[in-house]
Amino acid sequence: MTDEISDDDLTRRDGLPKGLVTLLEAFPRAEWGGDPRFGGLAAFWLDRHLAFRDLMARMADDAEAVAEGRMDPEAWRGRLARMGNHLVQDLLGHHQIEDDAYFPQMQRLEPRLTRGFDLLEADHHALDGLLRGFVAGANDALTATAAREGALRFHAGLAPFARSLTRHLEDEEDLIIPVILKHGMA
Repeated sequence: MTDEISDDDLTRRDGLPKGLVTLLEAFPRAEWGGDPRFGGLAAFWLDRHLAFRDLMARMADDAEAVAEGRMDPEAWRGRLARMGNHLVQDLLGHHQIEDDAYFPQMQRLEPRLTRGFDLLEADHHALDGLLRGFVAGANDALTATAAREGALRFHAGLAPFARSLTRHLEDEEDLIIPVILKHGMA
């Protein structure tokens, strides 16, 4: 048995494996917005990912505000229930359409990136488990007798989930956006 870390493990990797960034080298992230093919699907994809990041940041900020006494606990509970539900439902729908429609289409366009699409789909399965933990943590916070302690526990549990989701979003962007740009996908 080895202690070697797989570059496929969402919770431990720090980017896409080297063989999967060849298109990113041709279409660097810093130049996406200036590419004439940017817009449409590429902009939409990045906007969806930005919305996920924003929801996580807002939930973390709200939990901090409750823990520090700067937000009414009942207002926080309502916001957490709405934002948490929104995040979970949108992520599940986003991942389903990626797995069922976009990834197979993109894989046909770029078969050399098959391992990358498989990696992203595996991330979705890993994120399902992390989402269950997120939901359990949110429900615990919503029902906690002491709002401050519930907010602190939720905030602590949100951090590893947010790290894994952010890693996935960045890796997905680094693989997908260059494919969209290269092939002018609408």
